[in-house]
Amino acid sequence: MFYVGIDIAKRSHEAVVLDEGGNVIQKAFSFSNSCTGFNTLLDYLRRITRTKPQFVFGMESTSHYWLPLFTRLKKEGYAVHVINPIQSHALRGLYIRKLKTDDRDSKIIADLIRFGRYSETQVPQEKRFALREMCRNRFYLVDSASDLKRKATALIDQVFPEYNTLFSGVFLVSSVELLLKYPTPDIIGRAHLDTITSLLLRSSGGHFGKGKAMEIKEATKNTFGVPDSCGAYAELIRVFLAQIRFIQKQVAALDEKIDAIMAELNTQITSIAGVGSVLGAAILSEIGDISRFKSSDKLAAFAGIDPSVRQSGDFSSTKNHMSKRGSPYLRRAIWMASTVAVKYDPIFKAYYDKKAAEGMKYMKIIGHCTKKMASVIFAVLRDDKAYTPVLNLPISA
Repeated sequence: MFYVGIDIAKRSHEAVVLDEGGNVIQKAFSFSNSCTGFNTLLDYLRRITRTKPQFVFGMESTSHYWLPLFTRLKKEGYAVHVINPIQSHALRGLYIRKLKTDDRDSKIIADLIRFGRYSETQVPQEKRFALREMCRNRFYLVDSASDLKRKATALIDQVFPEYNTLFSGVFLVSSVELLLKYPTPDIIGRAHLDTITSLLLRSSGGHFGKGKAMEIKEATKNTFGVPDSCGAYAELIRVFLAQIRFIQKQVAALDEKIDAIMAELNTQITSIAGVGSVLGAAILSEIGDISRFKSSDKLAAFAGIDPSVRQSGDFSSTKNHMSKRGSPYLRRAIWMASTVAVKYDPIFKAYYDKKAAEGMKYMKIIGHCTKKMASVIFAVLRDDKAYTPVLNLPISA
């Protein structure tokens, strides 16, 4: 048996081949992260043997750069193990004086695989990778839309400061429809009352009509807004609103795909209060195989919701905050789930009420709730059982 350790990098990887006794059969060599580089790797291996089952590969899960090579090796029928970089890091101190820098990492990885003393990161299925990309980019799209809303609101506040009193929300469907056609007070003022009434009736499903149209028209007469003499405000408001609407359609399309994949996975994650299909997909795709984590504390650390410790000499701070060292996507998903759970889950709600009665602020309480949510997620995924709140247990701090 031959063990191939691969040190992953962005543009090129490094590989070394050991035999069962740990002897170097093929010294370290580099190959590019491309089809040409992959063929170079195979050429080196074929010089040793053409029997594929004789090779066992090991690589670290370094960012996303390992995925193309892993996928191609699996497609070619090779045995490949993906390990957590933390495990290989533990051995680096032992090799630091024995190996040259250029081949140290690849040999450590090969030795880890050869010894078999590692807990392998179970590589998610193709659907889980798809979920991860969709969820991460969904967060990006949602944030982009939020940024555009802030920009549009700033423009509306300048040109028509009274507008935010006319609707319960500037970005209601009926409000957006109105602003797309009549983005400034002077344009609204020139529009016919019946035309505005018709637009509001159609876009609000009959909720708004002539009364609201008259209210809007009246507000334009004495607005304190900046005159849009050049038409710049009108153009920018239309542009931003159109972009927001487009992004919202993209997010809705992603949600449909996420829902479909989640239905196929048949996971218990969505049995947790506050964890719907989208947040469940984000949590699952970031965690991968729950067996990677020995405890809920390890999962919390991975998400970066474990407390950071400030210590100097004999002083140790008692006012610690989230470390925020782990996956920002997982941390965000757990945080969002917690904000919903404190409203609808009896256990989380009781905990929230207890802390609020003690004088703790909202953000601080939610921070504590995310730690509890991580424990719930860990238990549900570990046991593969639906979450059921246990009401007769005491609410711990």
